[in-house]
Amino acid sequence: MSKPVRVLQVVPNMQAGGLETLIMNLYRNIDRSKIQFDFLVHYKGKYFYDDEIKKLGGRIYHLSVRDDNNFLKYLNDLDHFFKTHREYKVVHGHMMSTAIFYMYYAKKYGVKIRIIHSHNSDTVPGLKGIVKYRLARLAPMVANNYFACGKTAGKYLYGDNRKFTILNNGIDLQKFKYNSQIRHEYRDNLGLNGKYVIGHIGRFNIQKNHKFLIKVFYDFQKEVPNSVLLLIGDGELKMEIQKEVQDLGLEDKVRFMGVRKDTQNLYQAMDLFLLPSFFEGFPVVAVEAQDAGLPILASSNVTKEIELTPLVRFQDLQESTKEWVKAIKNMPKLLRKDYVTELENAGFNIKQEAQQLAKFYEQAYEEK
Repeated sequence: MSKPVRVLQVVPNMQAGGLETLIMNLYRNIDRSKIQFDFLVHYKGKYFYDDEIKKLGGRIYHLSVRDDNNFLKYLNDLDHFFKTHREYKVVHGHMMSTAIFYMYYAKKYGVKIRIIHSHNSDTVPGLKGIVKYRLARLAPMVANNYFACGKTAGKYLYGDNRKFTILNNGIDLQKFKYNSQIRHEYRDNLGLNGKYVIGHIGRFNIQKNHKFLIKVFYDFQKEVPNSVLLLIGDGELKMEIQKEVQDLGLEDKVRFMGVRKDTQNLYQAMDLFLLPSFFEGFPVVAVEAQDAGLPILASSNVTKEIELTPLVRFQDLQESTKEWVKAIKNMPKLLRKDYVTELENAGFNIKQEAQQLAKFYEQAYEEK
């Protein structure tokens, strides 16, 4: 039996976030007798998915640039890595602002298939964001295959003149589909019976706009006193958001759930998913929530491509929090059910997406 093709996935780290979840969804469902994933990460620590990666047969290589900010060391480390790891013929890059550097060394040392993958439709504001975007726009010069999670993310990075392949952010549709029994059990166990439950799953960073989310909920709970907000995730702004909750006197109504392995069940317990992000490429959480039959109110900054079912509504971030409260109260009152068929027809079955990706890796490997 021939050895599997080993594909190097280049990521910040493998913590629990949308990008990382997508990669793990693909990894779990790809034929690992033919394709195996390894990971080049940019932090030294241990993260959420590390143990599972090793269990599935993957290797993790650590760089330290995100810890020490030593750019010259980073370039030397990249040079050394690709010089000593000639086994990789496929590199799949998910970090756009540094892709010009790691793909340069991949090309220098003979990596034939160099994929960059756009997962966002914008970047953080300010000088940092401008620098990251301009570096990202250089990445296509050293890559030779171009992926995106959707049309918006693709046009953001590649413009209108470069062709790219859309790989849908698929999920396990059976795992996240609506389940009334689990809903009852989780609401009971979490003390949510009789409550209107708003939920959000996402990293605590600028992009996800938690500050605005808290302000919307503050106004909402004045009108709906039995409401509760579940915040699932972790991140650099978590303590700041916790202080905001305390300052507003919402400690009894806002629950910080941390990083969880049972998010598929937490969706069942919710009544609404709130997504007020400043920007998104194509959030995996939007697919998961719709599969669970959960209404979504998203900011109009989020790509309209997430509207895969009748469950999704959009609201402008320029509107007041009171207008957002009104929009929540005017969300469609649909019978709670799963949307497996609709999402499968739209191309969001992770098993099918993993098969397509494996076919691409194998064909490209053979052609090169």
